[in-house]
Amino acid sequence: MQHTTDSFLTITPLGGLGEIGLNCQLWETASGVVMVDCGLMFPDDSHLGVDVLIPHFGAVSNIKDKLLGIVLTHGHEDHIGALPWLVSQFKGTRIYGTRFTLALVEHKMREHDALDKVELCPVDEHSAITLGDLVFHFIPVCHSIPDGVALAVETPIGKVIHSGDFKIDPEPLEGSGTNMADFAAFAGAEGVRLLMADSTNVERDGTSLSERQVKEALRRVFQTAPKRIIITLFSSHIHRIQEVFDLAAEMDRTVVISGKSLANNVEYASELGLLRIPPKFYNAHNGVPDVADERIVLVVTGAQGEPLSALSRMAMGGHRQLSVHEGDTVLMSSRVIPGNARAISRLINQMYRLGAEVYYESVHAIHASGHAHRDELRQLFAAVRPQLFIPVHGEFRHLVKHCRLAHECGVQQENCILLEDGHPITFTPQSFSLLEPVSVECTLVDGKGIGDVGHAVLKERHILGDEGMVIVDLVIDGESGSILHGPEMISKGFVFEQRYRHVLEDAKCLVLDEFEVMRPGHYERLQDGIRGSLRRFFRRVLERDPIIVPVVTVV
Repeated sequence: MQHTTDSFLTITPLGGLGEIGLNCQLWETASGVVMVDCGLMFPDDSHLGVDVLIPHFGAVSNIKDKLLGIVLTHGHEDHIGALPWLVSQFKGTRIYGTRFTLALVEHKMREHDALDKVELCPVDEHSAITLGDLVFHFIPVCHSIPDGVALAVETPIGKVIHSGDFKIDPEPLEGSGTNMADFAAFAGAEGVRLLMADSTNVERDGTSLSERQVKEALRRVFQTAPKRIIITLFSSHIHRIQEVFDLAAEMDRTVVISGKSLANNVEYASELGLLRIPPKFYNAHNGVPDVADERIVLVVTGAQGEPLSALSRMAMGGHRQLSVHEGDTVLMSSRVIPGNARAISRLINQMYRLGAEVYYESVHAIHASGHAHRDELRQLFAAVRPQLFIPVHGEFRHLVKHCRLAHECGVQQENCILLEDGHPITFTPQSFSLLEPVSVECTLVDGKGIGDVGHAVLKERHILGDEGMVIVDLVIDGESGSILHGPEMISKGFVFEQRYRHVLEDAKCLVLDEFEVMRPGHYERLQDGIRGSLRRFFRRVLERDPIIVPVVTVV
């Protein structure tokens, strides 16, 4: 690609640098903007009531007139999950991805009634597309979902590689795996100008466990399990699901699946030829076959202890068709996502109470990560020999340690660039420069509300959870100015009213004091006065700070 004096590439990370999730970047050149991935992140304990977090709406709306398309590396939620909300700002946006990735996107768009807003453009491994002055090549990689790709991009400032989520499995059970020769061929003799690579497992030495090792570990469990086998895993891990299906068929066990996302993904993968359904196969939604316990395998959702998942409902007695039995062998074949450890621990303990034996990753080799360990990352550096390096897809400590690894692998210290969300960087053919940070505060999705929950609302929710609320009900005659009803004090999560009745009675007196000094008709000031007076009172008497809600009605 010919470079001119005004050639540039500006990359703005909107998510994924400093957290696991929310992966989204904007790549801008003189010809327009390409969005790379568009993921969400699930809330932690601080996001009370919030469903999901998505990239900053404002940052996306600013480029909607220049958007050339959205390019996806694979179909995990942290790479595609925000699409239904963000594409609502666009019309006819082209989304590029591999077959399975787009099958998941299509289903997601249908669920949100947004399919008419996008054009889904399938790409094949090793194919290329041109968006403005960017030429994207797709290199197949091994990950915990089919059809994952790395992006090898010809840009105005040189060759750029975005690894996507990847690992190196020398003998993958399914697919072509990650072939370093593909990366080396794109890099050529001179290497690439910029590499951005997955940092998730940079703290783990050696290489990741192969799927063949996982299958052998699962085989040993299948051979020794005395009764039913219950296995839960990520519903998008089609290769792992295939391993379970194959082992079930080999040992003459009937497979029963339960969970909407699992059933959907099994259907899409089988339609695309990515999954072979075993001969004895049932969906629990349509009924459970009458099969002896030692001849059945249940594949269910719930790997993260989600309360509404199939496994949680089975353990808690809330599943219509299935339950956990004494003597069951339960396999939790997935990693623990940060923040879910407590829920998973509760679920495991409950299943032991019911008499099941539970296998999980920290004790048994029944899960292999889909992300490269340090030795695999070294292989990537050796293959592409980058001049510049930016670590992506990781918490901040992962990014720091990946920069150190890059330096060990030959990248100059000053060329290891540590970015965070909202920190744009512009490259020219000869140099690079950091730009002023832009706002990338996450947009919070709560039910049908998008962006209407912010720090103020979350703060109030925390106060309600920690301190509770006191409602003051007061009815005033508009003509005479006298009190017709109240003040009535209603405690919600604040104090036990019978025990602290004397405190609430004293609080009523303070409300009456505020009413006495109120100027006629100044009811808003009365509400402010009640709020301030009661907060000071409760802090002094009980050392608590509830939300005070004065309800003053004038009739």
